[in-house]
Amino acid sequence: MYRIIKVLNNNAVLAWNKERKKEQILLGNGIGFGKRPGEESGPIKDAKVYSLVTRRTQVSALKVVNGIRPVYLEAAGKILDEAETVFAKVCHDNLLPLADHIALAAKRAEEKKSIPNPFTPDIKVLFEEEYRIAKKGREIIREMTGQEITDDEVGFIALHVHSARSDEKVSETLENTRIINQSIRMIEEYFGIRLEQESLGYNRMMSHIYYMLARIRKGEPVKADLNEFVKVKYEKEFESAEKICQWIAGEMKKEVPEEEIGFLAIHILRVVNKEV
Repeated sequence: MYRIIKVLNNNAVLAWNKERKKEQILLGNGIGFGKRPGEESGPIKDAKVYSLVTRRTQVSALKVVNGIRPVYLEAAGKILDEAETVFAKVCHDNLLPLADHIALAAKRAEEKKSIPNPFTPDIKVLFEEEYRIAKKGREIIREMTGQEITDDEVGFIALHVHSARSDEKVSETLENTRIINQSIRMIEEYFGIRLEQESLGYNRMMSHIYYMLARIRKGEPVKADLNEFVKVKYEKEFESAEKICQWIAGEMKKEVPEEEIGFLAIHILRVVNKEV
């Protein structure tokens, strides 16, 4: 059972879920038509239900929702719908943060302003499917608001999509992307080369570092130790990996297991030596 708190527009209502004892947003064609605050309703046919998670604690959902135009909530809902066609599980709790970002992105587009996202190329590689969904999101935003957002904004929306399909917060994903980007730059500087971003080895390298960071955060060990073999046979690659792991430990303020060095060195070998 729902008690209507506020009708946002014909396609969106804020309601109190009496069974779950929580505020939720319901989106769907025409579900708000004829509804009144205080009115009680059973399950609403064809409505998509979104729990409310805000960036600010101890702030009422009504206050947050009042600050976001319903069109942005609908656009965020459609983007999450797109994500559900690709991923097995998508968390609906991300509706408000995504809608809030879309509202800001649309405002920047209207004012001809832009916010740089230096990690957009990395996001395209690391989160290919999420970025593809975010590009569809750009079309949705254009159709619903008339505003054309930049590629950098698409990159940020891709991070929100990734957050919706994983346990990572957007801020954590962005931090991981920053660390990965700098690690790649360190490899290039150490070997005096420019890595090919379109190569399979580059993609594998980025994915390896991403999952390495996840293991470090969770304190998960590596099941094998290649260090002695790699250190002797590929000394330069091992030294590079060692420097990167030391830097990552400082950035994350977490211990990096020594076993990670050998595995990272193998991936470095593959991107700097095309014959391997």
